[in-house]
Amino acid sequence: MKILVPVKFTVDADVQVRPLPDGGGIDVAGAPRAINPFDAIALEAALRLKEAGQAREVAALAIGPAEVEKGLRAALAMGADRAVHVPADELPEPLAVAHVLEQVARAQQPDLILMGKQAIDDDCGCVPPILAARLGWPQAMFVSALELAPEGVALKVACEMDFGLRWLKVPLPCVIGVDLRLNEPRFVSLGQMMKARRRPVEVFEANVPAPRLRLLEVMAAGGARKQRMLAGVDELLRELRAEGMPGGEEE
Repeated sequence: MKILVPVKFTVDADVQVRPLPDGGGIDVAGAPRAINPFDAIALEAALRLKEAGQAREVAALAIGPAEVEKGLRAALAMGADRAVHVPADELPEPLAVAHVLEQVARAQQPDLILMGKQAIDDDCGCVPPILAARLGWPQAMFVSALELAPEGVALKVACEMDFGLRWLKVPLPCVIGVDLRLNEPRFVSLGQMMKARRRPVEVFEANVPAPRLRLLEVMAAGGARKQRMLAGVDELLRELRAEGMPGGEEE
């Protein structure tokens, strides 16, 4: 089984970003960057499938300017067999990402595309389902557990739903969007990073669609809202009725 893992190189999750003074974007100058946490979890899942003898190749892919190669080398240091860079002047918007990933998938024919359910910079979460629709493949989102079915032609996955977990059997090839609780990515040593610097990064030339979205303004979130502890459900219902909010109606 060949596994393709798209990774996005984002501002480190521990960095608190702020809008630019003119509201025209986010001030990320000099901010440390890393593989999007959800994508790192997807890569860890792919590597574990390979270590279990259930996959023969794990390829990491990133789209964007030359700096995204740092993220690809981090993926190689984790254990990816190949790294593929799709050059683009800037990080493309979600629809363009799905368009590019479709081109790569049709050219390289992976059996499984494992990716994070969303990126922490835009929180769109729409690339996996758009990609699956473009390929005509089955998909599963919010996956917090997965295993290869005994016959080897499908994945058994647990999807996190509002009511709990829903187990699905998803035939291969498929697109999987993973959630935070699937695993914890492995530690990468300095030695592994140094070795990854010497490994080649493949270049895949793709048609990257022009942006269709325009950023109007970025503003900081408002301060914390006032809150207080209530004695119980009865007091909560009284408050809801007083505010005229749904859920406070009399039975």
